[in-house]
Amino acid sequence: MIKTLILSLALAAPALAAAPPPASAAGLKASAAVQTQRVKFAIENMTCATCPITVKTAMKRVRGVQSVEIDFNQKTAIVLFDPSVATVSDIASASTKAGYPAQAIET
Repeated sequence: MIKTLILSLALAAPALAAAPPPASAAGLKASAAVQTQRVKFAIENMTCATCPITVKTAMKRVRGVQSVEIDFNQKTAIVLFDPSVATVSDIASASTKAGYPAQAIET
């Protein structure tokens, strides 16, 4: 019985290897092609070392934002986001509501 099971598995292995990926794996590949947009924002009111943390946290909470890089010395933020989910206005508003008015300066 064990020999029959091993033989069955050995014969089925090539067919399993040639099988197409499950639908869920194919779906992952399709969703990996997300469009992104990069926008630079001027940020007001950043005066201390914790200000950039607050701005970054507020911007990253916007659905669709993938990354936020803050330059404290230049008082700017560079945001990478999915424009089909988030807007420049959404991101600027999040920072503004946190007490740091933001305005897009480069798109």
